[in-house]
Amino acid sequence: MTLEEKIFNQERLTFEEAVALYDLDLFTLGKVANKIRREKFANKSYFNINRHINPTNICKDVCQFCAYSSSRKNPNPYTMSHEEIMADVAKAVEKDIKEVHIVSAHNPDTGLEWYMDIFKKIKDTYPQLHVKALTAAEIHFLSQEYNLTYEEIIAKMLESGVDSMPGGGAEIFDEKVRKKICGGKVTSQQWLDIHQLWHQQGKQSNATMLFGHVETREHRIDHMLRLRDLQDKTGGFNAFIPLVYQKENNYLKVKEFPTGQEILKTFAIARILLNNIPHIKAYWVTSTMKLALLAQEFGADDLDGTIQKESIQSAAGAASANGMPLQTFIDVIKNSGFVPVERDSVYNEIKVW
Repeated sequence: MTLEEKIFNQERLTFEEAVALYDLDLFTLGKVANKIRREKFANKSYFNINRHINPTNICKDVCQFCAYSSSRKNPNPYTMSHEEIMADVAKAVEKDIKEVHIVSAHNPDTGLEWYMDIFKKIKDTYPQLHVKALTAAEIHFLSQEYNLTYEEIIAKMLESGVDSMPGGGAEIFDEKVRKKICGGKVTSQQWLDIHQLWHQQGKQSNATMLFGHVETREHRIDHMLRLRDLQDKTGGFNAFIPLVYQKENNYLKVKEFPTGQEILKTFAIARILLNNIPHIKAYWVTSTMKLALLAQEFGADDLDGTIQKESIQSAAGAASANGMPLQTFIDVIKNSGFVPVERDSVYNEIKVW
């Protein structure tokens, strides 16, 4: 059976076969990925009404790709007070958000209880809000700072009202690449272990992959297959998010960036390979809204959300600092020929717009 026959029959691929997918033409990959996507979700494009909050940019780690943490590239350190965070949440609730998404740097000065207390305050004040918070990288950082196990940190998160985990910190799982781009941060196996522990608590999370920097196609495939293996065990990932590397204001001297075709191939391959992860998200913040909408024809079925404010990717050049108005979001989805479906954080459908 040829590789094309295997993917049209939706059979599981080996590592070598998966790498060879990149040699197929874009339209063959797109045809298969779109078929899989439409069998699962028809013409729907999912999004949520959410608010991203990035409470501090003071970071113990120095990741070469990061433009967000305070450093020579970003000499403006800040830490929000709980009052400032709650004021932002209050304003966002007026705009009918369903999720608050809290990710920040690895700040040794803020403290474990500082995080847990703000989660509690949000949940106590707005019990209807879904709190998505703490990447595996942040959990690893806190476990090291406070000499606690991952299980102990996760227990505190659950007690404090955290509902699901974002997928950040995965970057690329290959350890040689990690040493170059984010040495000292959570290892690939630790990242996977933390998500497995979270899933064992009956909770869901996202998974990400940062691509388009110094990694190879083989590294991307290895990354996706490791996620597929863990999903076979736990079933806890609800979405895979290929994040396109943002090139401004950081220390990675990348000269060649992926073409639009390479990005779309990566989305399509993700949809073909990850037959056990329900959703593929084209996070418009890193891919641009135009490419994210095009990716809906190449296997993706989700665009993330309105965001309202975003500090991490926009520091590296993404046009996401102020999010996107809800009506604009709905209009661009409709104009692309898809049906905008508002969802909650774990993909229950709230409203078809």
